Amino acid sequence: MDPARPPIPTRRRVLKGAALAVVPYALLPEPSAGARTPAPDHPSAVWQPATSANYTRRRRQPPRRVDLVVIHVTQTDYSNTLAVFQNRRRQVSAHYVVRSRDGHVAQCVRESDIAWHAGNWDYNTRSIGIEHEGWVDRPAYFTNALYEHSARLTAAICDRHGIPKDGAHIIGHHEVPGTDHTDPGPHWDWPRYLRLVNSA
Repeated sequence: MDPARPPIPTRRRVLKGAALAVVPYALLPEPSAGARTPAPDHPSAVWQPATSANYTRRRRQPPRRVDLVVIHVTQTDYSNTLAVFQNRRRQVSAHYVVRSRDGHVAQCVRESDIAWHAGNWDYNTRSIGIEHEGWVDRPAYFTNALYEHSARLTAAICDRHGIPKDGAHIIGHHEVPGTDHTDPGPHWDWPRYLRLVNSA
């Protein structure tokens, strides 16, 4: 008995395969509506992805590890922050955004990827960036809900990455070498925030 041979492709199959090979990727159908989005790294976060043009994928390789959380203030509102991260011309992103009024958390970049948030490549490669909706000179934006939900997020990030929960490892954007930013600003209550992180 002859061993089974692969079927000889018909001309139609060959042409169909060749046609698919030259179709631009952008013209192929989107994933079906039922396709599942991977779960966020933080269980209570909602996935709101930044465009992949605004961060670096999976470049955290040993011995480089995450050892910092950088606290930011958006200087705009929550919706506009997400829009900025989704605009490929802006070249900026953060891992998370926390909304002022209710502490709602959006994840925009995977923790395994490098968000472009610190303005310093070395700090980007070793940190998780959290943006907080508000302005540095408007303390009313720093609500109880914002502090509490952000502190739980930061505590969970520290637990996942083995980061000490102290002011040497949870820092403000203004502490990043070479930055001209002042956030989170003089109205950010650091003693309260670190207390909440440690009690979360």
